[in-house]
Amino acid sequence: MASSSRENISNKVCCYAHPDSPLIEDYRAGDMICSECGLVVGDRVIDVGSEWRTFSNEKAGVDPSRVGGPENPLLSGGDLSTMIGPGTGSASFDAFGTAKYQNRRTMSSSDRALIAAFKEISTMADRINLPKTIVDRANNLFKQVHDGKNLKGRSNDAKASACLYIACRQEGVPRTFKEICAVSKISKKEIGRCFKLTLKALATSVDLITTADFMSRFCANLDLPNVVQRAATHIARKAVEMDIVPGRSPISVAAAAIYMASQASDKKKTHKEIGDIAGVADVTIRQSYKLMHPHAAELFPEDFKFTTPIDQLPQM
Repeated sequence: MASSSRENISNKVCCYAHPDSPLIEDYRAGDMICSECGLVVGDRVIDVGSEWRTFSNEKAGVDPSRVGGPENPLLSGGDLSTMIGPGTGSASFDAFGTAKYQNRRTMSSSDRALIAAFKEISTMADRINLPKTIVDRANNLFKQVHDGKNLKGRSNDAKASACLYIACRQEGVPRTFKEICAVSKISKKEIGRCFKLTLKALATSVDLITTADFMSRFCANLDLPNVVQRAATHIARKAVEMDIVPGRSPISVAAAAIYMASQASDKKKTHKEIGDIAGVADVTIRQSYKLMHPHAAELFPEDFKFTTPIDQLPQM
């Protein structure tokens, strides 16, 4: 026992006179000091703290607490290549006025395309308030499509938009094609084509969208209370279960359900107001509502408090 304890002490950095005493680390000097007798038992300790202090009002979007940018595993070199800033002095240019040091020599065309696409995805996500998890998934999807070279001839912006749409669907927070199109430079038709080609190329799938996927967001944007939202969700679900709206898209059914629930409450909304938020034409909402109206008594939840009775709801 004595020999084994002696081996443990020899393997551990400690004071030989006080092996059980805690050590104090002096990061400024790089020493480890015994708290009992002050003996320096270790030197040249590596400081794992920040290189310099960081103040919240001085960050300006870049955290200087560690040197260098974060490593990006999606790029070929792990994003560890040197980025050369624009030259300002005469020593930065040759006799013909050409910059002596250029980034193109250290970065491949593939990485340049990836960085541009990642920036576009991040910009689009910021404009519709999508979290970083969705941005990361969209970046991974784009990397797979880009490396597989399956969508040749399609623009990188179109592929980026399709990847962001797929990422939203896979993360359970779907956005409509019109919402993605509104923040993209690409047409809705082109995004739809790239969406189908990307799913086929990656051999992946997405869950079918339902009316519940959009209900909370649409109602929040319309400033409707929770009572109306719950009623609209119930109406849309029952309409689908009873097969009242065959062939209608979940978005148009959700919009019609919101219209019906709001008209029965004291927070009434028009077709146009709902259509602007949901990205659905007035005619489409009217057509879905017309199919649902005869069954209104069966669609509303039992505990709903009507401000406008069912028989006084608008008829199309």
